[in-house]
Amino acid sequence: MGRRTWAATAAIAVLGAVTTTGCATTNPNESSGSAAGTKPGKVIEVAASINAWGSILQQLGGDRVKATSIISNPNTDPHDYEPTPQDGVTIAKSKLFLYNGVGYDSWAAKSLAAGEKESRQVIDVGKLVKVPDGGNPHRWYSAADVATVANAITADLKKLAPANASYFDQQNKKFFAADLAEYNTLIKQIQTTYAGTAVGASESIFSPLADTLKLTVLTPPSFLKATSEGADPTPADLATITSQIKNKKIKVYVYNSQNATPDIAAQVKAAKAEGIPVVTVTETLSPAGATFQQWQVAQLRALTAALKKATGR
Repeated sequence: MGRRTWAATAAIAVLGAVTTTGCATTNPNESSGSAAGTKPGKVIEVAASINAWGSILQQLGGDRVKATSIISNPNTDPHDYEPTPQDGVTIAKSKLFLYNGVGYDSWAAKSLAAGEKESRQVIDVGKLVKVPDGGNPHRWYSAADVATVANAITADLKKLAPANASYFDQQNKKFFAADLAEYNTLIKQIQTTYAGTAVGASESIFSPLADTLKLTVLTPPSFLKATSEGADPTPADLATITSQIKNKKIKVYVYNSQNATPDIAAQVKAAKAEGIPVVTVTETLSPAGATFQQWQVAQLRALTAALKKATGR
């Protein structure tokens, strides 16, 4: 049995799978030219355990890297994933390998240990952002952690290809100044207008984003953690959530459509019945081929619209 029951419904059709061979994501803003004083040279093989990070890795590397995301299928549970021989080859060939850590993709650390080589740069996101084992692993939903990881990627790429350092600096600058512009604008707008607004959530995947946005999640933390880890929620937690929805103590309900358990489905139905806007988030890029920022911006727009509808602000 897996950690959770994944919803193999419309979410799969919408999300799709980004190919795990070649570039993991499409970057419409990718530069094809050379930065001043540098030459493209040999393309660097890099890889990430999941495509949320793989998209950022490809964009920061631009035309100087070929990024592969090992997990991109929305019906794949990173916790229970069993790497294939081809995955081992991908990791072995990579000059830079990025994985999430915090127990989210423990298979990645084992694969690295099986074929360790001194020349490979490795980024363990959990260690980088100082989230301990047992902490919330969904770090790509924290804007601060995304920035930290992006800068670490650039630093490692510069170590791997010093001759292309100015190019990687250019890609980094473009990523923050242009590619993440709307993402950052929406975050600031929600912080400014809706800070402190009470919301409900189906699992802990939303917690880092709620912290970033300064929203107050009323759902019991024990329920968020249990759902995320595939454990049964307590009757007390279910009763609390039912009361919060019935009495409209929450303004918006946010749920991960890739983990739609019967309890969550019932909460979504109840929230809609009470006129509480429901917003969907996902664990992998949506739609297929989207960049990290396109995926996040679409979700932030939906959340903004829901908050406006619920509060009138």
